Amino acid sequence: MRLALPLAPTALCAATLAFTAALALSACGKSAEPPAARPQASATAAPTAEEIKAETDRINEWFGKKYEEELAFSPIALTFLGRKEQYDKFDDMSEDADDKKRAWRKGTLDELQSQFAYAKLSDEAKMSYDIWKYQSEQLAAGEAFRLNGYVFDQMNGAQSFIPTLLISFHKVENESDMLAYIARLEAAPVGLDQLVERAKKAAEQKIRPPKFAFEGVIDQSKKVIAGAPFGPGKDSAIWADAKAKIAELVKSGAIDKKRGDELQALARTALVDRFKPGYERLIAWEQADMVNAPENASGVGTTQPNGKAYYEFALADNTTTHMTADQIHELGLKEVERIRGEMTALKDKVGFKGDLEAFFKFIDSDKQFRFPNTDAGRQAYIDTATADLANIKKSLPDFFGVLPKADLVVKRVEPFREQDGAAQHYFPGTPDGSRPGVYYAHLSDMNAMPKTELEVIAYHEGLPGHHMQISIAQELTSVPLFRTQAGFTAYQEGWGLYAEWLAKQMPGTYQDPYSDFGRLSSEMWRAVRLVVDTGLHAKGWTEQQAVEFFDANTSIPLTAVKSEVRRYLIMPGQATAYKVGMIKIQELRRKAETELGDKFDIKGFHDTVLGGGALPLELLERRVDQWIASRKS
Repeated sequence: MRLALPLAPTALCAATLAFTAALALSACGKSAEPPAARPQASATAAPTAEEIKAETDRINEWFGKKYEEELAFSPIALTFLGRKEQYDKFDDMSEDADDKKRAWRKGTLDELQSQFAYAKLSDEAKMSYDIWKYQSEQLAAGEAFRLNGYVFDQMNGAQSFIPTLLISFHKVENESDMLAYIARLEAAPVGLDQLVERAKKAAEQKIRPPKFAFEGVIDQSKKVIAGAPFGPGKDSAIWADAKAKIAELVKSGAIDKKRGDELQALARTALVDRFKPGYERLIAWEQADMVNAPENASGVGTTQPNGKAYYEFALADNTTTHMTADQIHELGLKEVERIRGEMTALKDKVGFKGDLEAFFKFIDSDKQFRFPNTDAGRQAYIDTATADLANIKKSLPDFFGVLPKADLVVKRVEPFREQDGAAQHYFPGTPDGSRPGVYYAHLSDMNAMPKTELEVIAYHEGLPGHHMQISIAQELTSVPLFRTQAGFTAYQEGWGLYAEWLAKQMPGTYQDPYSDFGRLSSEMWRAVRLVVDTGLHAKGWTEQQAVEFFDANTSIPLTAVKSEVRRYLIMPGQATAYKVGMIKIQELRRKAETELGDKFDIKGFHDTVLGGGALPLELLERRVDQWIASRKS
């Protein structure tokens, strides 16, 4: 389960992840050392309310200006926000462009620290100041690891994101929009070539992903350019989309049929003459370098020249804590043991005769826990997930004061990027709600999609999970715009996992004990991640060792287990953020309940957690502490 945003380490953001998400700069800024509130000098008079308002207004105006400058670096970011500036362009993915972005960000930090008086800011403005500083410093810290993040892999990369962006996010409402679409078809290969150059530079330093990642990129790339107009067969997904968008313009009267035919010819030429050769060059590079990639891979700690330091950075970057690999590994082992106890109790409750391992095999093999591996079965999965989300939506007003305006839909992943057993994920809607959020499910192999986990995944990706958190953040008007789009993995994925647990407190959820077992399986999944991710990247485990540990402690189908382990291998540290973030949010809730007693308000707590946008965990704790203090007074 994964949020499809730029949440991998900062080193990746200037390369692949600028293609794979909206805000290549702002969402990459995650710091390992959140700043505490700065105490005022005792000899300095406290600022007046008028001074605080004036300085807060001034810095918020500055944040607005700087964020617009930041957005100008990324046409893709603008598209994700539903804006049409630079609608005919892709991001510049060159190393020179990356240098310019980093220099710009450093300059903004210098301005921030020299031009504004921290003591004269409101609490919310201080939070904004600290987040901007926090992002900037971590972006600078990640510069040493720019080559370490894999440019292309089976889960992330321009090879699958380019068609996804055009098909799902490039809205066509008039002829100009379609011309921009065609211009992007022509421009996409430039970005691919720039990224290939960066992959080559990393390979020269013996930094490359495992063999399976190459295979995934090659397979996805070939699927993108399979079929018409690239060759024989039915229309490719991108060609079918271009034709459909042009046909809709004709149907609406925005253009006549003659102009529609002309646009279709332009799109076809762009695809055949520019788009296809760009993908063929990517495929050629991947095939040439794949022979150098390991098969039974280990993690970055043993396969990259500076891998140990990179993994330490990745852990801090993703968890926004100072936890070491050993600490995270031990936490994982303890959580695995605790959850196994709860699983055993539930196994006994349903009357299963046999040990927990036998119960895992029963869940994994019995046909009652699978939809048919047919189109009807796939539709049944989507319909059931939609119904579960509709049910939980009715209870949201009892747990949240602020509710999202944007709608949510459940969709199957597009064929050109669908993978058997791959993790489900979420793409945000637009801040104005004109495009809904999308919960995407990989349904190519229904045997890898147990019914037991359908409900919990829907809650994580949808409501009250990622859709709730991200939609509320995007719709905030009380904080600067950059904060509504910021991303911190431990906060966002921690909320997603907390949402799975929270849903159990809502009526009509997990009614089937096997669905509740699915909830425990999902939590176990994240506990196992703590062990496996650190095992791979810090302790030298091989892919096969990781698969064996994972399989021994979960009922997840082996196809999904292998897909998960391969995900951890190419995204070091990311998988540890879920449990670390969930535990912190649960701790903060217990703290608030204990200190406030009868004054504790679940709606107020959740609105506090979500009402400031994504935050590093220490800044989230500061925000909750401020709320507790305000409730006490």
